[in-house]
Amino acid sequence: MTTTTDHTDAVRYAESAGKVLLELRDDAERPAWALGDAGDAVANRHLIGLIRADHPDDRILSEESADDRRRLDADRVWIIDPLDGTREYTEPGRADWAVHVALWERGKGLTAGAVALPALGLVLSTDPAPVVPANDGRPLRVVVSRSRAPQVAMRVAQALEADLVTLGSAGAKAMAVVRGDVDAYVHAGGQYEWDSAAPAVVAQAAGLHTSRLDGSPLEYNQSSPWLPDLIVCRPEIADRVLDVTTR
Repeated sequence: MTTTTDHTDAVRYAESAGKVLLELRDDAERPAWALGDAGDAVANRHLIGLIRADHPDDRILSEESADDRRRLDADRVWIIDPLDGTREYTEPGRADWAVHVALWERGKGLTAGAVALPALGLVLSTDPAPVVPANDGRPLRVVVSRSRAPQVAMRVAQALEADLVTLGSAGAKAMAVVRGDVDAYVHAGGQYEWDSAAPAVVAQAAGLHTSRLDGSPLEYNQSSPWLPDLIVCRPEIADRVLDVTTR
């Protein structure tokens, strides 16, 4: 059963790991490749330590750990990405990287979570749920990857007559929708559960539309954690987005 403590724990875990990553990032002597590896490892150990101390019977699915298959029979599983956007983390001055913490419960799906944007000093969570600012009349915006925007996202932007915005991590992109900076995040081409679990549950708490490209629900704690595509968008444009992605 989800409790208020689960929500506050998710915030505390994400925020704490973010602080650890910021401290590590200040080590200017470490080359970029080593900083990224160290960040992934240090944040993973930190999060796992916190979760196990508070919830010893829960299982954990982490990008940076071997898959504990006991999670498939568990009632509660924490799905974490200790450092989402490792590349951006290693680039001085970039803020588009994140820490993801989500809780999955049997029979309920995702029930609590938090996404920390440590370089911005922000944590967005399921309780209190974020309030998405109203669109102020500006042109619509679709956020895409810095390196390769999927063709489906380009088609969505064209259909919506929307501007394209580029950002790094999946968490940063999804939270850009939550924060009202953009209106849709459309991804195809490959992700795992830890890439989208926390962003999705926070977006859902904020009243945003979340789904697969075909409109089906995002499902977590599956045997294979591969979850290659998603949509996070304002509910008022969801039908227009899905009209493109389901063709």
